[in-house]
Order: sequence, then C-alpha cells, then structure tokens
Amino acid sequence: MKFEHLKFVRVGVSLLFFVLTAIIFLDFSNLVPPAFAGGVLYLQFVPSMLKFVTLLSIGVAGFLVVLVLTILFGRIYCSTICPLGTFQDIIGFISRRVRKKKIYRVTPPHNLLRYSLLGATAVALLLGNGLLLNLLDPFSNFGRFCTNLFRPVLLGVNNAGAWLTETAGLYWLYRVDVKNIGMEALVFPLLMLTLVGWLAYRRGRLYCNTVCPVGALLSLISRYSLVRIAIDEGDCKGCGLCEKVCKSECIDRKLKTVDFDRCVGCFNCFDVCPRDGMTFLTPWNRGKFTVRPLPSARRPAVKRTDQVQVPADERRRQIIFGPLLALAAWQGVPQREKKQIVSTKASTVPELRTSAVSPPGSRSVEHFTSTCTACHLCVSACPTRVLAPALLQYGVFGILQPTLEYRSGFCNYDCVICGEVCPTGAILPLPLEEKKLVQLGIAKFVKENCIVETEGTDCGACSEHCPTKAVNMVPYKGKLVIPEMKPDYCIGCGACEHACPTKPYKAIYVDGNPVHKPARKPEAKQIDQKVDYKEDFPF
Repeated sequence: MKFEHLKFVRVGVSLLFFVLTAIIFLDFSNLVPPAFAGGVLYLQFVPSMLKFVTLLSIGVAGFLVVLVLTILFGRIYCSTICPLGTFQDIIGFISRRVRKKKIYRVTPPHNLLRYSLLGATAVALLLGNGLLLNLLDPFSNFGRFCTNLFRPVLLGVNNAGAWLTETAGLYWLYRVDVKNIGMEALVFPLLMLTLVGWLAYRRGRLYCNTVCPVGALLSLISRYSLVRIAIDEGDCKGCGLCEKVCKSECIDRKLKTVDFDRCVGCFNCFDVCPRDGMTFLTPWNRGKFTVRPLPSARRPAVKRTDQVQVPADERRRQIIFGPLLALAAWQGVPQREKKQIVSTKASTVPELRTSAVSPPGSRSVEHFTSTCTACHLCVSACPTRVLAPALLQYGVFGILQPTLEYRSGFCNYDCVICGEVCPTGAILPLPLEEKKLVQLGIAKFVKENCIVETEGTDCGACSEHCPTKAVNMVPYKGKLVIPEMKPDYCIGCGACEHACPTKPYKAIYVDGNPVHKPARKPEAKQIDQKVDYKEDFPF
C-alpha cells in the first residue's frame, strides 16, 4: 500500500502552523486578535501544560491532545506542530540544496544526554525553578528568535520602505521604533539560533533527539505508540534510500529496523521508497511483519567504511547563517520623543528599587517567574513596548523573563493585551476595569533629583501623564509647584517615570510590589463652572 501522500500532507500542516505562529510573533501592527493567537498556540506542549497546571481547566489542555496523538501515532507534534521543528526542516531543505549530495546515515542514540537533560529539567521544575525549561523549550526558543532577532530585521525593512514611500509622497507604511532589544535579549537567542541552525544544517533533527526536553519526553511515550513506522522485510530490497533521507538518523538499512522513539514522523522514507518497503506496524498486523528491535546496547558500531562517502566539500561549508545573524544583530536607531522640558543638570540620587515590576495579571513575581517560559510573545504584542527581557531583575533564574522597563515605555492604562496573549498562564487575563485597580508597584519621588528643586523651573510632566492622579502638583517656593504622591491611588503604570526628564537617575520611579495589591479608585472631580446656555457657544 502506497503512502507517498503522507509527506505532502505533513509538510502542508507543518508550514501552516509555522507561518501562523511566526505571524503572531512578528505582527508589529497588532492586527492579530488575541483569540486567534490562543487558537493557534493551543497545541504548543509546554505553554499548554503550564497553563493547565495554573488554571486546572480542560479548556487549556492542548498538551493532552498532543499526548494522545503521540500514544496513537508517535511524535506527530515534532513533525507538524512544533515551529522550531519546522524551522529545522527549512534549514535542512536549504542544506540539501546547497550540498547537492547530502545524505544522512544511521547513528547511535544519545539517550544518556537527552534523558539526563529531561530529568534535570523535570526536577528543577518540580522544585519551582523553570530556568532549564525556559532555555530549552522549543516553542519559547522560536518565540525569542522571532521577537529579538527576526522582528528587528522586519522593522528595519519596514522603516526603509516607509522612508522610500514617503519620499515618493505615499504613506502606505509608517515607521516603527525598535525598542527593548538589548544585549541580554540578543546574546542567548543568537547562541541558540547558531546551535539549532548548525545541527539542522549538518545533522537534521539532532537537536530534537539530544537537547530538546519535549522531544525526549515524547520519545519515551512513542515507544508504546499503537501505530509505528516499520520496514516490511518482504518488500524491502536494502537499497538504503530511506536511511539516506532520514533526518532523525534512526533507520538502519542493514538491520532493516526503525528506532521509532527517535522518529519524528517526517515520512521522507515513504516518499523515496521505490518498492513499498516502508509500512505501518499496528496491533492488528504485527504478526505479519518481522520487526527486530534495535536496543542501543547491542547496536553494532557504525564505521565510515560501511557508509556512503561524504563529499569533501561538506567539510568546507561551516555555516550558512552569517548574513542572517548579522541582520538580526542590527538595530535601527529608535526615534526618541521630543520633550518640551530638558534637564540640564545630572541627577545625583540613585534609584533604590527593591523589586522588579511583573506584568499586570501575573499576581506576583513568584507566580510569574515560576510559570513564564520567556517566549516573549507579550514583549512582541505590547503596544507601548514597556515589556523587556530581564537580565538579573528577577535574579539569576529569571533571566530573559519579561519585566516592565519604564525607560522605554509605560503600561497603557486601557490595555490588557499581555494577559490575553500569554500562552502559559504566567499573565492571567484581567477585565479592563479590574486591571485599572491593580497596583503593580508604587511610584517613589526623589525631590533631590527633581528639576523643580535643582534648577528652579516648572515641570509637572509626571502629574500630567499620571492616569489616576496619584501625582499632584502642590505649591513650592513662590510660584513653583512640585510633585506630591498619593500612594494609595498609584497603580505602578510607570507613566510618570517614563515622562520624567531627569538623567541619569529619575526624580520619580516605580518600585515593584512582589505581590500585586489593590489600588484605590481615582476620585472623579466635579468641575464647578456655571454655563450660560443662552450663549451661542457656551463651551
């Protein structure tokens, strides 16, 4: 029975998931609705699992669907749903075009490495430390690639196009500032992109079968899959074409075996087999085929003399990502907003922050850091670009997890997008009215840094931008006015800090609340003004 159509279907489904996921991360115009993003990301294994643990709702249990599919058919997730897996396939496709005679060969499994990483990740997660999971999760790595590397390139292209169209008198595009792409957001994604890209270019899906904890977990489950890819020894003539195209390097043409726990279900073997030698082994036909197991303990050593010779020019092709990495590392110079008030004297009193500020809906820093996988979808979706990858604000184990960076932006009073798009439950959805009364932190005023004190000039930028009027201006030294705080009304949005013109230290800054608190509802002020409605224009 022929199954050559399976590869075509698999490629179509995997590209669909890949493109939709990439669009969600690269959308800088906020055109993708959060509900659409939630539907596309429903089957992503690690985010779904963490969100299920947080909410205990079957409605977010996409990972259970993945487990059922794995029990039935093997690692379908790795071949079709995982965007990082499809990214590796694209690199492998490029590799085959560049290296005309590229072939794969069977290799021993790296079980000690992959299961050790899986065990260490699981133990750390149970102890409340998600650092390893954050760094190795395939979905989160792909998200960081898109947000921190590919998105700046896309914005650079967009801004160049906007400049060209503006010179022609057309305004189809608009410029978008590149913000929050610091070294901490670039270094690790670049390293992981190099590792994943290099392994995919040289060895196909080796990353999936050595480093990826999701791949290791699903490989354990796939050992008991009901439907498994196997070689029909009656029809197989030992041509070895299946082994040459197996990107998991798990088909042995001599022993006529498939190491199915490493197989990612790409169906390349079905596509090239000229004699229907590849088949499916099910509980109902196992008596028909003689399928020998392939335990690693008695696997014969693989010698290069037994394999097809590798072309010599392969050794000279080290990597194809130089131009891509150079473009990804490029950062456009953001256009800074012009402020009417400019500080001419350097501020001297440092900001004393006791806690980082976690996003609204995260409840507390502890909940956020224990659930967030640093996929940076919230960073990508934030319209004011206030969310930025942390370095050490949350401590060593919270590296790359988003925090509110008020030098770059502020938390919009009427925005709840981060909670709507978060796939892990680290940022829970909040109704807008409830979000307006959540105190992320409290603004602290340092009079010694304020230009009203240091330069004797009026300012009031902090009060003008405060949406809850937690910052009021009160009389000070003659005709001057100076900020006065009402902490109970402050929600820690950072609008005051963002607007403050003092450098290098702000005269007003937000110190985060380790546990979010309720804020008092702003008081509505009545305007006592008599209006003569008989006038033509009483306003």
